[in-house]
Amino acid sequence: MTKYASYWHDGVPPFAGAEAGPVEGRFDVAVIGGGFTGLNAARSLAKAGVRVALLEAEHVGWGASGRNGGHLNNGIAHGYADAKAHLGAERAHALYRAYDRSIDMIEQIVAEEGIACDFRRSGKLKLASKPSHVAGLRANFDLIHAEVDPDTRWLDRDQMRSEVGSDSFHGGMLYEKSAMIHMGRYAQGLATAAHRHGARIWQGAPVTGRTRLADGWQLQTPRGGLAAGRVIAATGAYGTTAPFRHFRRRIISVGSFIIATRPLSDAEVAATLPGDRTCVTSMNIGNYFRLSPDRRLIFGGRARFSARSDQTSDAKSGTILRRSMAAIFPHLADIPIDYCWGGLVDMTKDRFPRAGEVDGMIYGMGYSGHGAQMSTLVGQVLADIALGQRGTNPLEGLAWPAIPAHSGKPWFLPLVGLWFGLKDRLS
Repeated sequence: MTKYASYWHDGVPPFAGAEAGPVEGRFDVAVIGGGFTGLNAARSLAKAGVRVALLEAEHVGWGASGRNGGHLNNGIAHGYADAKAHLGAERAHALYRAYDRSIDMIEQIVAEEGIACDFRRSGKLKLASKPSHVAGLRANFDLIHAEVDPDTRWLDRDQMRSEVGSDSFHGGMLYEKSAMIHMGRYAQGLATAAHRHGARIWQGAPVTGRTRLADGWQLQTPRGGLAAGRVIAATGAYGTTAPFRHFRRRIISVGSFIIATRPLSDAEVAATLPGDRTCVTSMNIGNYFRLSPDRRLIFGGRARFSARSDQTSDAKSGTILRRSMAAIFPHLADIPIDYCWGGLVDMTKDRFPRAGEVDGMIYGMGYSGHGAQMSTLVGQVLADIALGQRGTNPLEGLAWPAIPAHSGKPWFLPLVGLWFGLKDRLS
């Protein structure tokens, strides 16, 4: 029977270091949000001897950090040529390398903190879903390989057969530095490390109000309030609520949905993903997939353009995802689905993340579907800003205008879905 819950949450024991009493006290820095960004910011600050508190509305790793596909893919969401045109060559190059650095940082933290989370440098395949996509993907590969990432390879259709057990793809680009991880165990490990270094973490403590003080901020929650000299907002699509109107006007919350099969047999693995890498298709409304540590196929995508994620919405999306999975892997058409879940992605209009300071707060968010790999680095960047250390933010100075006619509820998502669907049909 299908569980409507994240595979990454299931089976991970509750975080043992959470504060049981009321939210109270005076801190140097308060971090809002217990995902990878906030947890690594708190860990880094605590290691530096800073009195730091973290406030999480649910439990650590509850939001996007525990509801994604489990990929740590280097590279950026855009074609590299598009990023150069939008940002300029120097910034596009620096941002590309920042994703590399973040995966390196995750690997280092996992080793230093002893986090058992199945980190592995698997490599990522960007798959050409149509013959017409090959030329554009190949041009992107040629540019990336020459300018910014020599650890890439082009695979033609015949070479693809040893990687993906499907006739759906016509070539692909391999990013060899990309990795995968068990997201729930990584979040738990970051929280445990932050607590061990001295951070105080309150779960079930959504921030409902903030008041500026002469020397910082007062943050209010249903469990009490605390004061802090500096505040870090690491809220993304989940915690960017009414007290954070500046960010609500710049973040678009979009649903992303995922299913996980029962564990595959050795023969099924060999017929499905013999290369055992993370995979992403080239469609605008595409899919992404990988094998889990216990050999399930984890298959996701933007099945429906929705800002909802509840059991009804997830179930409808799960049906669409099963159909997409069967089209790519017909031999799995009737396989039982053990997990089905959804999550919200914090998108920006241009799909570049943002980090910096505004309105007296330090912030990092807007990962646009690439947060699992980038958020750890951004958490360190936010800690650096709080400590007065400059020069580590690859997003510094990137303008972030509000989205016209948007106040936090993305009424325009169905129109966006229709547009991308039309582009996929015509491409």
